[in-house]
Amino acid sequence: MAEKRFLTLADVAEVLNISSSQTYALVRSGELPAIQVGGRGQWRVEAHKLEEYISGAYERTAASIKESAAQVGDGNRS
Repeated sequence: MAEKRFLTLADVAEVLNISSSQTYALVRSGELPAIQVGGRGQWRVEAHKLEEYISGAYERTAASIKESAAQVGDGNRS
């Protein structure tokens, strides 16, 4: 069976191991791109957009760690 192109917010929450409300907040803020489909406007996230979000999260985390380490290093030079 082929991989699904679109994931529900419940699917995304399961992949990220976060709550449905946290997933909804990511979508509503625009941090995680999604579309609304159907008459009731149910949210769907493309699988590749989720992978891009995860890759970006790794990059942001690495940059944050590097920045924190630099600040600690600068603080020790007084």
